Amino acid sequence: MNWKSEISAAADRIAGYAQVTPVMESRALGLDYPVEMKLEHMQHTGSFKARGAFNTLLSMDVPEAGVVAASGGNHGAAAAYAAQTLGYPAKIFVPELAGPSKIALIRQTGADLSVVSGEYANALTAAQAHEDATGAMQIHAYDAPTTVAGQGTCFAEWDAQGLQADTVLVAVGGGGLIAGALAWLQGARKVVAVEPETSCALNAALRAGEPVDVTVSGIAANALGARRIGSICFGLAEGKTSVLVSDETIAEAQRVLWRAHRILVEPAGATALAALLSGAYKPDPQERVAVLICGGNISPDPLGG
Repeated sequence: MNWKSEISAAADRIAGYAQVTPVMESRALGLDYPVEMKLEHMQHTGSFKARGAFNTLLSMDVPEAGVVAASGGNHGAAAAYAAQTLGYPAKIFVPELAGPSKIALIRQTGADLSVVSGEYANALTAAQAHEDATGAMQIHAYDAPTTVAGQGTCFAEWDAQGLQADTVLVAVGGGGLIAGALAWLQGARKVVAVEPETSCALNAALRAGEPVDVTVSGIAANALGARRIGSICFGLAEGKTSVLVSDETIAEAQRVLWRAHRILVEPAGATALAALLSGAYKPDPQERVAVLICGGNISPDPLGG
């Protein structure tokens, strides 16, 4: 697949629907070097997921039954928001661990929401059953070309905004976001995958030489808790650098972002930064680094909205 072309087309397609998110450089994170950051938690519904959702809906003929999506929370909110914006009915399945703030965010869109027991994989099974029964169109959270191309627009946009870094650190759940990064950057910059120690589908797959099932837990599980890495991501990520971080270092990264810049993000949104703060990834002395801040749907909602 010509990913550059697909991502460029996606960028044109979603222009006016997805938010152009700001970038900044920080020297206030307690590190000996500056860090470029793209604040994608300021995207519609609080995460990068709106890019893939809009690209999918704008790429295809949506059936009368509308759309269906399974999600740990952020993708469901994005799919519901995109469907509402474009005038399609949406059925969203999330696991209980999505948490009250993400569940409330989805309900605010007017989507038909079902909360299922277990983890993301259980929600996906329910969504597939709904798709089979109704003919609704599935918007996959991460393992679909239109989703990956949509997420890739984040990095095309960052390039256009003047990204200088040699290395970009990206948090990984099912792999749609880092697949978009790899598909766009194509070796022009190093991409480092960062996962929680207890939700590490890509790291496990890279060690096994193929996608494998993992158990999922931890403070970022409702965003990064995919049981198995997507096949598109695995194909693009073979041989790439992968590091793991603890829940404690993720929580500390959240605190650092708040103390330094009054940036309030969910654990997944701070996971990539945690790799730098903890030393899980140590850049060379002259290596310029960047971090994507990917999600801001903190739970509980700090303002009770």
